[in-house]
Amino acid sequence: MTATETEITPDLVRDLLQEQHPDLAGLAIREVPGGWGNQMWRLGNGLAVRMQRMDPTPELQLKERRWLPVLAPRLPLPVPTPVRFGEPSERFPKHWTVMTWVPGEPLDHGSISRGDHAADTLAGFLRALHVEAPAEAPIATDRGGHPKHCTEGFENFFRAVAPDDIAADVRTVWDDAVAAQAWEGPRVWVHGDLHPANVVVSDGTLSGIVDFGDMFAGDPAWDLAAAWVLLPAGTASRFFGMYAHADEAAIRRARGLAAMKSLFLMLMGQNGDRGLPGGKPHWGPAGRAALDRVLKGV
Repeated sequence: MTATETEITPDLVRDLLQEQHPDLAGLAIREVPGGWGNQMWRLGNGLAVRMQRMDPTPELQLKERRWLPVLAPRLPLPVPTPVRFGEPSERFPKHWTVMTWVPGEPLDHGSISRGDHAADTLAGFLRALHVEAPAEAPIATDRGGHPKHCTEGFENFFRAVAPDDIAADVRTVWDDAVAAQAWEGPRVWVHGDLHPANVVVSDGTLSGIVDFGDMFAGDPAWDLAAAWVLLPAGTASRFFGMYAHADEAAIRRARGLAAMKSLFLMLMGQNGDRGLPGGKPHWGPAGRAALDRVLKGV
């Protein structure tokens, strides 16, 4: 927290609720560990308050406010849905949103033991999400394009964390994704940021998807990368069989993007060890395990 930032405390959350949504101010408030761009507070049993923290602009929250109510009714897994809006004020000069709470444990603190069920569940969710988006749907500036347009980001992660013993194999996967044919279908809705902290699990399988701040309309391969980033080894083939709408080029792009996402998780793990802002020490092992799955292709 810098000198110009406001410390977010339970008292601040309650004061903001009292000012703008007093009927909710009496509910219990508990901080939710984790978070990066936004800080989450559990509100009662069924709600959460999403507080803008490191995100420099409110665009991600405003995007969720606009589009999640449109998408949520047709998705087969619970997702957070905005129910009240908190506007900037003298007490807190940033946006905040009251959303429905998605029960379960974040995958970066949990595990999947029912791999086939999780593969089927993720495939069903993405089939429902990946429909043609309207013309006014958001387009991402930092993701969503063909892997060949993301080479700089890949190279930065690769140089920082790619283990020497598998570097050549990682490079081969990435080069194959760069060479794959581009997406030629309509722009579809894409979550855009499927990694272990943005899905929740219960009873050994996926039970919810959270954090849609990066959602955009574009190439579904960005979400299909989750076959390796999220699912246990040996379930990627089942996932793609159940998803049923990915051709060979899409799978090649997705595998390369999964390699890049895995390297990013590994880098965040290193940042956590160094105490840098946003660092997540436990993401490092998760990223390396995902990278191993990518290289095996299963």
